[in-house]
Parts: sequence; structure tokens; C-alpha cells
Amino acid sequence: MSQGKTGPQWGEKVVRGLIVGRDKIVVPPEEVQALSALGCTGPEICDFFGITLSTLRYNFSVEIAKGGAELKQKLRRAMLHNAIANNNAAVQIFLAKNILSMSDNGMVTDASQVLPWTDDEPEKITPAQRTHLENEYEDLQVDEERQHVCSEV
Repeated sequence: MSQGKTGPQWGEKVVRGLIVGRDKIVVPPEEVQALSALGCTGPEICDFFGITLSTLRYNFSVEIAKGGAELKQKLRRAMLHNAIANNNAAVQIFLAKNILSMSDNGMVTDASQVLPWTDDEPEKITPAQRTHLENEYEDLQVDEERQHVCSEV
């Protein structure tokens, strides 16, 4: 004779939670939060409890949000550990781009342009200013020529 199982054992269990839906299904809020923290989607949670998506969202929106936040915190903690303790370069680069807003392309701002104006802009100097600048430019050229001649002698 073999000793062991004699077959499935049946029992009863009391479930505490919110009574929701037309079918009066009891759904524990802690379980909704735990499933959300595992990354389960709304339809997956609904299938698990046998309720509709609108019932889930109406009654458990806070628990779903808390579970999602818990999942994000766990992922961040794991990624930081992987990047720092394990020196994983790929994760370090990903975190630098996403948390520190770093980029492979460098800074792309108006301040990084070579000059703050372009040739497309209309001139903003008066004719008198233009004449003055042209005269100064000519004087500079004359000074350069004199220095060049003096250095040859």
C-alpha cells in the first residue's frame, strides 16, 4: 500500500475586499496593487478577478497608480544597482541620457551657434555705422601692411 495523497482536498476561504460589479465579486485592493506592481495591465487584472475594465478603473485607480509607482521604483533601484555596483556601461549610458539629460549629439541650442546672427537677417546697422566700420577695416589693413614691410627690413 502506498501512503500519500488520497485526492484533492477542498476547503473554504474568506476573502476581504471591495464588492464590485453586477456579479458582486469581492476584490481585495492589496491584490490589485500587487498585480499592478508586477506590471500586469488593466485587462490582465480584470481577467484575473473576472471584472470589467471600467469597474477596475472606477474602484481601484489609486491602487493601480500605487502599484505602477512601486514597479517604477523597483526598476530604478535595480538599474542603479546594475549601473553602479556591477559597472554596466550600457545601463550607465542609458541612465545618463534619461536622468541627467545627457546626449550623444552635444548641446543643440541657440547659444551653441557660431554667431548669433545669420545672413538671412536684414542688416541692423545704419549707413553711417557701415561707413565707420569700412573705414576702420581699411585702417587695419594699412597697419598690417606697414607691419609686414617693417618685419621684412
